[in-house]
Amino acid sequence: MTDATVSQTTLPLPLVRRGKVREVYAVDEHALLLVASDRVSAFDVVLPNSVPGKGAVLTQMSAFWFRELSSVVPNHFLSADVEEILERVPSLAEYRSEIAGRTMLCRRTAPLPVECVVRGYLSGSAWAEYAQSGTLAGAPLPAGLVESEQLDPPIFSPATKAEVGHDENITFQRMCEIVGAETGARLRDASLALYAEGRDRAGERAIIIADTKFEFGRTEDGTLLLIDELLTPDSSRFWPADRYEPGRGQPSFDKQPLRDYLAGLKRDGRWDGNTPVPLPADVVEAMSRRYQDVFRRITGSAFPESA
Repeated sequence: MTDATVSQTTLPLPLVRRGKVREVYAVDEHALLLVASDRVSAFDVVLPNSVPGKGAVLTQMSAFWFRELSSVVPNHFLSADVEEILERVPSLAEYRSEIAGRTMLCRRTAPLPVECVVRGYLSGSAWAEYAQSGTLAGAPLPAGLVESEQLDPPIFSPATKAEVGHDENITFQRMCEIVGAETGARLRDASLALYAEGRDRAGERAIIIADTKFEFGRTEDGTLLLIDELLTPDSSRFWPADRYEPGRGQPSFDKQPLRDYLAGLKRDGRWDGNTPVPLPADVVEAMSRRYQDVFRRITGSAFPESA
């Protein structure tokens, strides 16, 4: 794994959008190219540092899960192999080193304006709200729960989707008002099915998926597809099963070191929660190490050197 990072790409294709981490390019009317940079965000703020290997982990781990879970819910994935991508888009040949490992060819969809969050354990913003008010997105939860406690059954907890600014937890009813009741029910059922299958498969690798988010889009003919990324350290909380202990925060394989660092700055009054702040080298290195470690543990594969 090289220490070189890619903070942003500029490819000779129409740019559809530049997100917090990804650039999305149009290949043609049927396909998109998703390029995962090494940018990092937390609490919906994009930070100035890049994390070595991060974009490749997000892409290759998503590709692994898209293949593994395609029988559960149809998805937009076509290929993450750079040779196949260059065959489809030969104009990218001179950008091979820039896109290798971090680029995914996908079916084109119109994304739905919600994030489909499934929480199997009480952690993060859900724990913060519960500790304060006993609720999640305003809906009451049972009394007496502790931090990191397993939620059985898992809870579907949608959110708004913001390219800029903060996402907001919403109720299922509010989501149905946004996307329609029938689509809302389909998104909920698909998300819970995906979480259950992913949780069980990660459990075989001694990894707990505490929570995760899914995104969906519609093709031109109205087909609903799972899109974006899938069960990555950016979209999920991964905990080592052998160190799980409810009643406290858990060690993790995701960007928890970053969240903890920023939360400490905010608690001490050194961060306003909105302004990008530079990260210490040890926080960046801890994230890079954790991302690559969980990739190996879940996929059972060594990280490709070409990525």
